[in-house]
Amino acid sequence: MFNLFKKEKENKNDGNHLSLISVAALLIHSAKIDENFTEKEKTIIKNALIEMGADENNLDEIIIDAESREKDSNQILEFTKEVKNRSLDEKKIIIEALWTIIYSDDQADMYESNLMRRLSGLLYLDSKVVGDIKEKIKSKQ
Repeated sequence: MFNLFKKEKENKNDGNHLSLISVAALLIHSAKIDENFTEKEKTIIKNALIEMGADENNLDEIIIDAESREKDSNQILEFTKEVKNRSLDEKKIIIEALWTIIYSDDQADMYESNLMRRLSGLLYLDSKVVGDIKEKIKSKQ
């Protein structure tokens, strides 16, 4: 009986782990869209994952799995499927991380801006919320 409970708990953690891989893959995709994936961007991704509950001991594993998943994918829809089911607060963390990644080089090119427009719709986020987060990040730069 206790083993059944433990197994159920492990499965929930596996679901969160898989969901975090999707989040990380989406963040990695945004970092690579300008063809310049930097250590600064990798740090931003790790911090966002920690803020969303990732275990610091598993971060490198999550990043490696996410990089592989992102590399093997040809569209962002498979990442957003799991991300759109997260809470509004978690989505805001993701959007903040995305804008921070985009502005880590002090500019947003047309591909990065287009990605954010698409993501706000795919994640069911109001464009005002996404714009407010963008302005917050830009003002920090």
